[in-house]
Amino acid sequence: MSDLVQDADERISLKEYTEKAYLDYSMYVILDRALPNVGDGLKPVQRRIVYAMSELGLKASAKYKKSARTVGDVIGKFHPHGDSAAYEAMVLMAQPFSYRYPLVDGQGNWGSQDDPKSFAAMRYTESKLTKYSEVLLSELGQGTVDWVPNFDGSMDEPAVMPSQVPNVLLNGTTGIAVGMATDIPPHNLREVVTATIHKLENPNATTAELCEFVQGPDMPTEAEIITPKADLQKMYETGRGSLRMRAVWSQQDGDVVVTALPHQVSGAKVLEQIAQQMQAKKLPMVADLRDESDHENPTRLVIVPRSNRVDIDAMMSHLFASTDLERTYRVNMNMIGIDGRPGVKSLETILSEWLSFRMVTVRRRLQYRLSKVEERLLRLAALMIVFLNVDEVIHIIRTEDEPKPILMERFNLVEAQAEYILETKLRQLARLEEMKIKEEQEALEKERDDLNKTLDSARRLKTLVKKELQAAAKEFGDDRRSPIVAREEAAAFSETDLLGSDPVTVVISEKGWIRAAKGHDIDPTALNYKAGDKFKVACKGKTNQNAILLDSTGRSYALPAHTLPSARGQGEPISGRLNPPSGATFVSTMMGDAKQKVLLASDAGYGFIGTMGDLFTKNKAGKAALTLPKGGRVLPATPIEGGDEHLIVAISNEGRMLVFPLGELPELARGKGNKIMNIPSARVQSREEFVVAVQVLSAGQQLKIYSGKRHLGMKMSDLEHYKGERGRRGNKLPRGFQKVDSVEVID
Repeated sequence: MSDLVQDADERISLKEYTEKAYLDYSMYVILDRALPNVGDGLKPVQRRIVYAMSELGLKASAKYKKSARTVGDVIGKFHPHGDSAAYEAMVLMAQPFSYRYPLVDGQGNWGSQDDPKSFAAMRYTESKLTKYSEVLLSELGQGTVDWVPNFDGSMDEPAVMPSQVPNVLLNGTTGIAVGMATDIPPHNLREVVTATIHKLENPNATTAELCEFVQGPDMPTEAEIITPKADLQKMYETGRGSLRMRAVWSQQDGDVVVTALPHQVSGAKVLEQIAQQMQAKKLPMVADLRDESDHENPTRLVIVPRSNRVDIDAMMSHLFASTDLERTYRVNMNMIGIDGRPGVKSLETILSEWLSFRMVTVRRRLQYRLSKVEERLLRLAALMIVFLNVDEVIHIIRTEDEPKPILMERFNLVEAQAEYILETKLRQLARLEEMKIKEEQEALEKERDDLNKTLDSARRLKTLVKKELQAAAKEFGDDRRSPIVAREEAAAFSETDLLGSDPVTVVISEKGWIRAAKGHDIDPTALNYKAGDKFKVACKGKTNQNAILLDSTGRSYALPAHTLPSARGQGEPISGRLNPPSGATFVSTMMGDAKQKVLLASDAGYGFIGTMGDLFTKNKAGKAALTLPKGGRVLPATPIEGGDEHLIVAISNEGRMLVFPLGELPELARGKGNKIMNIPSARVQSREEFVVAVQVLSAGQQLKIYSGKRHLGMKMSDLEHYKGERGRRGNKLPRGFQKVDSVEVID
């Protein structure tokens, strides 16, 4: 009975349990993962990476070490999470286009501005800390910060780094917690230090006064910040707001050359956006695009106007409004304050809290040094006694069973001094020189007096903090990169329905993603596909035509070619534009005018001749085009090009081939069609026998049959043996080619 009562006492309601569990998780994510600390401006993973690298001896002056070594230490000792998460955080700290003042110095492929995620795996890259990381680490071993146990209690790690500058503003950060997020933009070190010193000397300084020193964020790019200064000041007063950046451009020989892009904007993405508008005929005034970026010019995008009569300013205004050449960033200065609580802080609050943190840090450093100086002075006094009384000290140690109390009583020593004398090695006695000991004593006594004066004087402490800030600004400061300028609001052109007839290639992948490439000379298989995806089918046409799609259920669909995404990207899923039946896949695609003839067939051996116009529909759900017999599957549709003496070639998986004139197959708008090749329906349903390929051959063309690594070329004259009436079984192909993989028509 008592056990039942005990069990009942341990039960809590599901509501209480889930509330507590989610609250605990939320607090963990907020305090120990997603938000930076106002003291050092780092999230826990970043702090642990920097600390682990310093423990590995990877200072700026050291040799590079494999990044995998650092990541292993980070996740094994301090941060029990995925290695990819730790490495990605490390990569971000090494990218000069992501961090204003990088903390990690990387060697190898650490990504590019076009594709920040294109970095090499950690087993290939090498890294060490940058010189700038010293502002976080140089005072770490000097009693400046608290140490906390790591996740398994086997060692300690710093709760926060003793940062010498307000790093939370300098490098900024982004993070998503539970119920809150942070977006702090980077700033210029010189400006922030100047504002911090002003706040130090004028504790009542307002955010408006501080904004005279901090003009605005300073991104690691030379693009312009075009947010009005009044909006920037309001952002700093509330801790929230938005920031707009615009690309820098100039005219060279009539062309527009973009030399700087907004923060974290890819040049390839911008060109893709412009190209999409050109394909959609929304930019008739642009003739060409070129990416001339190289090692010397990391950003150089060339936009060629169609003529010298084009209004360049109006064209660029449209591009700023419609592409990432102008970008808006959210600002939300949310961080963990010195009280350990998260909050959105104004510029004045951030600098005020950081100065409180810094004053405490410096005071702790001085007190730690003072204790070390006093400890050394005690030891020097003990050394002087040994030097002056060597024989007596040795006699006491040799003759007494417990020499420590005797030494303490004889020479009036404290226990630590007696211990030090007993631990002194004999070989050191020969080196003890009275003058050297006295010189060191005098220097340390002077340092002790200076330390005591500084610790007892708030003014001297402030002066020390100010000098250290100025020294950091002198060593690591640089000029502002992102100029703050006033610009007019960008305006986009109104859409035009004018479409051209430029050549285009529509490409569909195995997973059902579609895109359109400019021109007909591209290799669809060489395009970039998502992981696990690959090329399936493609067709050539013009931008003013529709791409006709046929799915595995026999339904047809139409998509205007000029609206399809560019092949510079990976396209978009067709299911986002159309509503095919559940489980249906897209078998083929075609382009042409409405009168273009098409052969539609199923592998059950039935088919007919249709036209593109019959297959066109505006319905997203498509229209029924080819009716499938039981067990049959749709074969890729074959456009019938101009020419005479068209022959239909049908090949089954049994290795049989039948050839007959195209005129024997009827022309229909839709339906099952007529029998092309005689295959018993029972064998189709059991998938024992079916048609593997149906092709249309015209005069002058050749048929190439592939079987494994072998292929067989056949001219029209070679097909006589396989000719017969429509609906026959056909004749067997030569031995070795009876298992057909694919069939190709070659001009």
